[in-house]
Amino acid sequence: MTSPPRTPLRVLIVEDAPSDAELMVRALRQAGFEPSHERVESADAMRATLVRQPWDVVLSDYTMPGFDAPAALAVLQDHGSDAPFIVVSGSVGEDTAVAAMRAGATDYIMKDRLQRLGPAVARAVADAGVRRERRRLEQQLLRAQKMDAVGRLAGGIAHDFNNVLTAILGAVELGLLDVPPAGPLREELEIIRDAATRAKDLIRRLLAFSARQVLQPTVLDLNHLVSDVAKMLRRLIGEDIELVLAAEPALGAVRADAGQLEQVLVNLAVNARDAMPQGGRLTIGTANAALSGGDASPVPEAPPGPYVSLAVTDTGVGMDADTRAHLFEPFFTTKPRGKGTGLGLATVYGIVRQSGGHIAVDTAPGRGSAFHVYLPRVAEAPERSGPARALVAPAGGRETLLVAEDEQLVRLLARKILEHAGYAVLVASGGPDALRLAGQHAGPIDLLLTDVVMPEMSGRELVHRLAEQRPEMRVLYMSGYADEAVAQHGVLDPGTAFIQKPFTPDGLARKVREVLDG
Repeated sequence: MTSPPRTPLRVLIVEDAPSDAELMVRALRQAGFEPSHERVESADAMRATLVRQPWDVVLSDYTMPGFDAPAALAVLQDHGSDAPFIVVSGSVGEDTAVAAMRAGATDYIMKDRLQRLGPAVARAVADAGVRRERRRLEQQLLRAQKMDAVGRLAGGIAHDFNNVLTAILGAVELGLLDVPPAGPLREELEIIRDAATRAKDLIRRLLAFSARQVLQPTVLDLNHLVSDVAKMLRRLIGEDIELVLAAEPALGAVRADAGQLEQVLVNLAVNARDAMPQGGRLTIGTANAALSGGDASPVPEAPPGPYVSLAVTDTGVGMDADTRAHLFEPFFTTKPRGKGTGLGLATVYGIVRQSGGHIAVDTAPGRGSAFHVYLPRVAEAPERSGPARALVAPAGGRETLLVAEDEQLVRLLARKILEHAGYAVLVASGGPDALRLAGQHAGPIDLLLTDVVMPEMSGRELVHRLAEQRPEMRVLYMSGYADEAVAQHGVLDPGTAFIQKPFTPDGLARKVREVLDG
């Protein structure tokens, strides 16, 4: 009959008598453990072995020449280890044992009763596992709360900030159309445009970090995406870094926003490049993966199931434990002032999280870093993209458009952009005003451009009310809010036409033409 497998156990024994240490090991084997152990007799030896490897349990004699259990317990606590500490002594009084327990010892066993050692160790190791899991969940909750707090801040300021940026960007670009290339105000207008564009990018990255962007997910083949992005990455990372692609041929599909995953790849590649100032190798790999969940999984919080992994690995300087703990926090950076915003990896974290995925990091000083992104695998076939259309100037039109926007600056800008493109434009300050104008207008209204969130009446309600009167009218939603607020108003259904503020005159004109011709 085959005996049941033994439970592996790493045991550090603080004991000056080798024979007593061997008796402890024998008692553990009899209790069903397979112990790998090391014996130490001094504080220095104990510190050295704690640095070399983690231990599941520490067994300590109470009194030894020049060393005792309270001192050993202090060494363990100073090291930061949470391994259970059990006193195993031949002569310890009850008061002494109680004092040791109060100082942090887990249990105490008399050497003439070693049959109690196995059950005591099993109980202590199990309790330690429960405590570690509780701490892990608490840290995960605190991290999620911190991330959510910054995300709510980003989402809260996005609406007003994006309205302001829409007005600035739009007005500047319209102004540039009227200023000759050598005009006296050309340089100043371009400075304003560049600054507003940087501000637009900053708020976009904050929304990406906070997982509150408006995404357009499709079914993707990551191998195709990596191959396309790699062409650009070769120029981005420089000639002193070797780029290696390691793609799994029969790769499963994922559902995600292609543009956002490209941003993930670019950010991770830039981070890797900066970690290899003397050059090195950057490897981007894809593979099918199965996560089991729990402590055995590279991402314990990820639900078990099939995934596709995207790994970005470098041979750079690596990161210590403290840097790794703050890695995805917004505005945290180890780069010199002016060399980084601290939003690159925060953006990666937000995009992966909003895509339903998870991210794990394997790193240590001197041995580089590996970022593993896990995205849920889907059964659908990847969508095939058609040939790219040539970029041409957006065509205007002669259709009649109704604009509903409660922000005056954006309302005036949209009117000017659309009239410049040739459209007839009716402008309303909100839902009730739009209903009144639509009722008074005798001709057709070909498209409604409406803000999503407005006082008195939302864009969604306005669309429902107007659909009864004008069923052929097309609809284009716009918003400066993040996707969470937009989704609450029910407009993020598949196929819904949407433009995110801040938009440029060119972007709005193209989108309007696309919806009218769609």
